[in-house]
Amino acid sequence: MAKIYFKKSSVTKTMRPKKEVISFLLNYSKALSMIKVADNSFEIISN
Repeated sequence: MAKIYFKKSSVTKTMRPKKEVISFLLNYSKALSMIKVADNSFEIISN
């Protein structure tokens, strides 16, 4: 059982996201707006 937890992971330490992923996340965050009404908050994605 101990051998399972002490295996070296095959994931490299220097993982880099693709440019497409970064672009998608930035565009999504620009389109997202939060509206707070009384005690509720609404997320709206404007396309």
